[in-house]
Amino acid sequence: MAYANTAQSTHGAAGFAAAIEVLTERFNQYRLYRRTLAELAELSDRERSDLGFSRQSPRAAAYEAVYGARG
Repeated sequence: MAYANTAQSTHGAAGFAAAIEVLTERFNQYRLYRRTLAELAELSDRERSDLGFSRQSPRAAAYEAVYGARG
């Protein structure tokens, strides 16, 4: 039986730098999500209706705007 290992690993400083880069990107995405959510929460019901979502769906809209569609 054949076995293929597709895992990639980095060692030392390069691995640490890559991990920091990933964490920084995720943190920046989270900050953008929170900012987007706060802006959507400030909209009136009429503005929400014009954009096509209800008062209950700003979290889903903010998530999709920052992270893309859930899959």
